[in-house]
Amino acid sequence: MIRVGLVGFGMGGRVFHAPLISSVEGMELSAVVERRTNAAAERYAGIKTYRTLEELIADSSIQLIVISTPSGTHFELAKKALEAGKDLVVDKPVCARSTEIAELMEIAERKNVKLIPFQNRRWDGDFRTIQKMLKDETLGRVVSFESTFDRWRPQAKSGTWKEVDAPGSGVLLDLGTHLIDQALQLFGLPIEVSAEVGREREPLDGSDDFFTVRLYYAGMTATLSANCLSEPARARFHLRGTKGNYWKFGLDSQEAKLSQIARIGDAHWGHEEAAKWGTLYSEVDGMMISQPVEAVRGDYRLFYEGIRDAIFGNEDLPVKAEDALRVARVIEWARESARERRVVRCAW
Repeated sequence: MIRVGLVGFGMGGRVFHAPLISSVEGMELSAVVERRTNAAAERYAGIKTYRTLEELIADSSIQLIVISTPSGTHFELAKKALEAGKDLVVDKPVCARSTEIAELMEIAERKNVKLIPFQNRRWDGDFRTIQKMLKDETLGRVVSFESTFDRWRPQAKSGTWKEVDAPGSGVLLDLGTHLIDQALQLFGLPIEVSAEVGREREPLDGSDDFFTVRLYYAGMTATLSANCLSEPARARFHLRGTKGNYWKFGLDSQEAKLSQIARIGDAHWGHEEAAKWGTLYSEVDGMMISQPVEAVRGDYRLFYEGIRDAIFGNEDLPVKAEDALRVARVIEWARESARERRVVRCAW
């Protein structure tokens, strides 16, 4: 049994980590760090509540620590956990700067412990469906990939850390980390990057709330974008290829369902109803036809199952620290591009 300690019980800890850890055989959510409340203990019987990371680290029974706190706090907390010899999961984007991620990687290697970025959206059903389509060459040679995360939130939430113009905040680090990670998983490392990043809502002195990032590859472009002023939302995914197009609207439903439960007990978890499947448009005998594409099952539990198997020595890590480093570098090049209004060559 892998005993897990969770640092933070805000949205990330409560909605994602706690229910997923509690739903994976071989893992036990044993302790949580909450500075003032006992919300986790009220939801999970028998869990231990600590007030500081130092108290959690001192618990020798805890093998894996999960950090789910505001992004600007990740670096210092992660350093302490790794130096204490604990395997570690850190919410995306791991750190606000690529240099900080690189330093954590050096510590993890020196201490012979695991540093694992939390990238749950690799296990979205729509993303896994696209992975299968690319493997099967359903669309032929892909020339354009568009990935969009639109929301209608015209009023910024005052006082929240994501809205303050400070290290670790903003939609590019929040949602952009997901979209860039997915693109790199599908297509590898880009050659060049260009971007527009800024703020559209009032007050205008807050963190960035929209972006469009373009990753340039030989023969194709991946366009990734998000904003808070879109209703209705654009397609979540649109792929164009030499054999056809694929359109997918709507978001994976796992996050909405996780917000309502303490652990997963649904045998059909992650299955998308047919009415929400994406659509393939392809040419047959000179005519364009459309047909639904059955969605591959999504399941965020696979992230923690992969960690369990890696700790037991049976598998590679499901997400590697190097992946987070690469995403962070793309984000930094995107900011450089937006600031200087030019295409930036990737220096891999």
